[in-house]
This record gives sequence, C-alpha cells and structure tokens, in this order.
Amino acid sequence: MSLLETAWQHEFITTNGVRLHYVTQGEGPLMLMLHGFPEFWYSWRHQIPEFAKDYKVVALDLRGYNDSEKPQDVNAYRMEELLGDVEGVIRALGYERCVLVGHDWGGAIAWFFADRFPQLLDKLIVLNLPHPAKFAEGLQTNPRQLLRSWYIFFFQLPWLPEFLLGLNDCSAIADAFSQMAIDKSAFAPTDLQAFQNAAGKPGALTAMLNYYRNVFPILTRSRPWNILEVPTLLIWGEEDTALGKELTHGTEALVRDFQIHYIPNCSHWVQQERPELVNQYMREFLDREIK
Repeated sequence: MSLLETAWQHEFITTNGVRLHYVTQGEGPLMLMLHGFPEFWYSWRHQIPEFAKDYKVVALDLRGYNDSEKPQDVNAYRMEELLGDVEGVIRALGYERCVLVGHDWGGAIAWFFADRFPQLLDKLIVLNLPHPAKFAEGLQTNPRQLLRSWYIFFFQLPWLPEFLLGLNDCSAIADAFSQMAIDKSAFAPTDLQAFQNAAGKPGALTAMLNYYRNVFPILTRSRPWNILEVPTLLIWGEEDTALGKELTHGTEALVRDFQIHYIPNCSHWVQQERPELVNQYMREFLDREIK
C-alpha cells in the first residue's frame, strides 16, 4: 500500500435504498466524484490526493460496482435512481452543495443531475462525456458515431455480454484500458488487475451492463433541456474511440458559463492517462472567479 493510499478512508453510506461504498480523503467543501464504465472509485486515484488538499473528496462506487450494493432488478439502474443516489449522498454527508465531477457514465449522471438539481452544485466538471442532448443528436445524425456506439446495442442482449466480458477472469475489462489507451504506461499491471477484480465480483457485470439497458429513455428524452446555469468545465481526450470530439461542438449553447479543454494524444481514460494536465485544468477552473 502506498503512502497516498494510507490517507484514504473506505466508508459506506446507505441512501435511496442502497448501500454505497466510497473512498474519501481531506476536509472542507464536498467534491463528489462519479466514475464510468467499466471502472470504480479507483479511476480517480490521481485526483483524490490532489484535491483533498482543499476539499473533502468522496469518490463513489456507483450502485452495482465494486463494493457497492448490486440490486438485481434492471429498473434499479434507471437514471432517476442514479440521481437519487447522488442527491442522497450529498445530503447524508451533511452538505447542501458540492462540486460534482463525472467521467463517462458518471459524466452522464452529472449532466442530468446539474439539470435537475442545480441548487445542489457549486460547479460541474465532466470528462469525456458529451452533453446528453449532443450525444442523442450525434446518434441520430452522425453515422460514424452510430458505428462507434455499436457496443450500446450489443449490451442490450441478455447474458451474452456478461459471458464474454467475464471470460478469463474478466480479461476483456483490462483490455478496454490497455488497448484504448494512447500511453500504455498509464496502466500498470496492478491497475488492470484492480479493474478486473472489481468487475469480477458477484453480480457486478450484470449491474454494470444494466446501466446500458436503461439508456434509450435517456437518449430519447422528450422535454427540452434547460440552459444550464451551473459553471461547467468539460475536459476531453481527443483520441476517444467511443465518443467523437464533434459531440462537444455546440455545447456552449446549452451551458451559460462553459469552458472546454481538449487534450491531444489522449484516450477516453483521460484522468488516468494525463492526470497532471487534468488536475491542472480542474484546479484552474475551481480557483477562478465565477462570472
């Protein structure tokens, strides 16, 4: 165990009907971090100690992941439930507001949460997940993005995705990081093993895939999006093979106070592959005066 890890505390919290695991470090205003697929809190390992200098950092295992509870009902992974988890965590920790940081699926939850509960957020930071309106638009109008998103449709199948992802001790999970990364050295064998171990826990693969099995109501949302008033930073690794950079274009029309930083030669796993630069951009955004 590294010196940094000894400063992390593992805790559990029960809210919205589920028991959630999280790692925390630091004191001060709340910074809540939401990981993506197929990750867990560990994907924020480079950010937790950095921002614990000024915040109480809480890196959550989303429901269904790693050491958090894994409801069996597919409907337990609807966006409404995921938003309820985030709201419940903020309030159960004794806070009225937080800085919300999300990557991939965590980013999707963060976008929706900012739209639904702007009064609970000071600032929003999203990494490699476009505004949901832009993602839906891309799937409808961009054949290339539709091809890039083939896995969403594959994950709708019963049992087969779980079977294939679970082969060889979830080796496909490790491959998702090592093969997609531009800088392969960003993921040590111990990092890859950690992701495999988390995905291999009983019920985890089905729970993780159930997020995707609830995705189409999200992408076909009928009501218009409000102009988001929460100051927002979007950080984007440009070599994302799943989500095209063009999905970020026009986001400024949906967010009143918006910044974006593109990181070249970097994959979807942006905060793990280029942690120093990500931390720098986050720090600059957090330290600036709100417009």
